[in-house]
Formats: sequence, structure tokens, C-alpha cells
Amino acid sequence: MPPLRNDRLLRALRREAVDRTPVWIMRQAGRYLPEYRATRARAGSFLNLMRSPELATEVTLQPLARFDLDAAILFSDILTIPDALGLGLHFVEGEGPRFERPVRSAADIDALRLPDVERALPYVFDTVRMLRRELAGRVPLIGFSGSPWTLACYMVEGGGSDDFRLIKSLAYTDPAALHRLLALLAEAVGDYLEAQAAAGAQALMLFDTWGGVLSTAAYREFSLAYQARVVARLAASAAARELPLIAFTKGGGQWLPEQAGIGAAALGVDWTQELGAVRAATGGRVALQGNLDPIALFAPPQRIRAEVARVLDSYGRGPGHVFNLGHGVLQQTDPEHVRVLVDAVHELSAAYHV
Repeated sequence: MPPLRNDRLLRALRREAVDRTPVWIMRQAGRYLPEYRATRARAGSFLNLMRSPELATEVTLQPLARFDLDAAILFSDILTIPDALGLGLHFVEGEGPRFERPVRSAADIDALRLPDVERALPYVFDTVRMLRRELAGRVPLIGFSGSPWTLACYMVEGGGSDDFRLIKSLAYTDPAALHRLLALLAEAVGDYLEAQAAAGAQALMLFDTWGGVLSTAAYREFSLAYQARVVARLAASAAARELPLIAFTKGGGQWLPEQAGIGAAALGVDWTQELGAVRAATGGRVALQGNLDPIALFAPPQRIRAEVARVLDSYGRGPGHVFNLGHGVLQQTDPEHVRVLVDAVHELSAAYHV
């Protein structure tokens, strides 16, 4: 593979010196881009798009053709592992993912078997390999997975949820069964991320989208402990141990100092937290990623620049910051406002790295 020409992201994740703060955007390949919508229409469905290495590569690269981003992130979905477990993943227009066969009981959990991810999900790893060839060293490629807790939420609820009543009830009524499910998922996530690393991913991210719905005690028991298992698994992997991993719990700002102890290189921070305070609370043990409110991109360009300046100033001088949104870019966002964001980060951040 060609040498990496822009390694700002990897250096920042390792808290090494950079010339400017690197920037990428969660969900940067998505419905806010007209070219993405056109490719998705050609694919016929989201699943067809995700399962085609050629089309998934195409949409992964689309935002890099528009914006001066410092990373590409694999176009896929966090629900690939539950799909590999045979739960019947499908998408309902306007409602999101659904499973035909949700996991609702101890018997359902005990019937699950650890999937061979390379056999069950070959299109993911083919996409990673294709992307590395197409990127040709331009920027690093980020691979990702949902966290064990987040995957379990979808599997038990059968899709998204407003109150997570089913899985939280399982945590209270049969915690041993839930632990068996989470242990299996932690092993599967470790296998999956290791295989992405072997295929060519250069950084990894663990999305704990629903960790923030838990109490503190439950977060420690059912989410954080299994994030730590995944990190430990990757640290023991020859293919993955050198890759920096970003762990992100949406709505989990109060637990960031604890999350800093699981061994991840970096933590994602949502917009409810002040980066400077998080930097102080985590004691420089990890890099930080974030944390502009996605809704700020609906503001006029001058206000977007002001918000970029505010986030940069909150983190302060020195290495260890990856600029991002506090969650994914919304589909109604004007792409030109994303350009304003990316250009402002590169222009305004240079002063923080001298």
C-alpha cells in the first residue's frame, strides 16, 4: 500500500504533535449529500448499498471529493453483527432498522452461536480492502462497530426504542442472561474489528449509542465492562493492537473519566460536555473527539465559524484533539455548511499547534 500522506488523525489519536486539528464527521457519507441519495436510489435499498463493496466504496469516498477531510470512515451499519446472527435485519422506511426474530428470553440468548464474521460478512472486509486501494494513502480509513450494549439493545427491542423497556427489564429480571448475551457480543465485536484491521482499517471506533440510557451502576455493569473487554481483545491481537480505538458513549459525559480507564486511545464527546472540562477530568490519558452540536450546522456560516472557534478554544493548545460533531450529521444539513465547518477547523486550529 502507498504511504499515508495525511496522518493528522492517527497522530492526534496518539496525542502526538500535528500542524492542524484533524477533522472528520460522524455519518459524513449520508443523506445530506445529493450524490449519496443518487447512489442509494441506484442500489434500490440501504441493505443493497451496504452489501455492495463497489457502491459502499463509492459513497464512502463521496464526502472526500467535496471536503478537505482528514479521514474516511467505512460505509456500513452498526447492525451487521446481529444480522450475522440470523435475526432477520430489515429497514422500514421512516422507522429505521427492525429484526424479524428479536432476542427476548434466556432461551433465545442461549440459542445464539458466535458467528464467523469473515464468512458471514465478507462484503464488509471486501469494502475495506477496496477503500484502501482507492484511497491510495490520501487519508486514513476508520473501521467501526456498535458496542455490545448497543447491539443488545437493538436485538432485544427488535429495533429502535423510546424507553428501552424490554432490555432494561431483562437487566433487572435476568441479569445473568443479559451478561451471556453481552459476553457473546463482546467476542463477536472483537472478531469483527480485528478482521477490519486485518483487511486494512487504520483506526477503529466503538459506537455505544445507547449507553446513555442506563443508570450509573448499570452503565458500569452492562456497557463499560464490555467495552473494556473489546479493547482488551484488540490489544491482544497482532492485527489490531497498533490501531488507535475511539470509544464513544452518546449521552455518557458523566462517565468519561471512568471510560478513560478502559484502554481506548480516544473518547468521543457529545455536545453536552465542555471539552476543556473533560480534558482536565481525564487527565490527559486519552485523546478527545468532538464535539460541535450537529444543529449548529443549520446556522449562518459566520456563526458556524464562531462555534468552531469556541470548541477549539475549549480544548485549548496542544495535541490530542480530533474535531467532530457530537453525533452524526443530520440529513437536512446543507453540504456547503459542512464545507464551512471543515475549512474553519483547518484555518483556525493552526494557532493551537505552534
